[in-house]
Amino acid sequence: MRFFIDQANVPEHVPRYNVAPGQLIPAIVHDGTKNRLGELKWGLVPNWAQDAKGGFKMINARAETVREKPAFRASFQRKRCIIPADGFYEWKETKDRRKQPMRIVLRDRSLFAMAGLYDTWMAPDGSKLSTCTIITTAPNALMRDIHDRMPVILRREDEALWLDRRESNEDRLLALLQPYPADEMEAYPVSPKVGSVKNDDPDCAEPWGGE
Repeated sequence: MRFFIDQANVPEHVPRYNVAPGQLIPAIVHDGTKNRLGELKWGLVPNWAQDAKGGFKMINARAETVREKPAFRASFQRKRCIIPADGFYEWKETKDRRKQPMRIVLRDRSLFAMAGLYDTWMAPDGSKLSTCTIITTAPNALMRDIHDRMPVILRREDEALWLDRRESNEDRLLALLQPYPADEMEAYPVSPKVGSVKNDDPDCAEPWGGE
């Protein structure tokens, strides 16, 4: 099995075609003995935060500073996760200064794993909020024409190491946070409808010719 998941704690799976910050997204964590699949809210809230409002500001963590930033430092050491996906969206500026949404996928259309961090925050009433952030890095040659950052996509052989809570060598972990090879990826335009989170259907991921 791809991610060696022994336990899942998610509702019956329904495909998602348009996910936004603040929503629940599937994520895989390692609990010390096994991998578990669950849902985390996209937008990290550190366990020491006074409230949960800052989550929307922390949907991404820069690979270059992830071990120094207070919001991410502890999670980088012990609470690493992966977010499985088969594509992601980014907006490219056109010659007429419009924003054209692009869908980025692997050439073979296979599932991939984005590197992330997670944490659990406890509210004053005792309820718990589990959140995550996606790590970004410098763009590869494909992404450079679209955006100045890209999510860290882990090589398949590095996924287990990233999840392993016993791994504490920060230099070894940081070495995994590299731009994914551009020649293994592909980008194509999709409908502007992905700009609204209300739209979440297969058409969001289909190639768009501008009609």
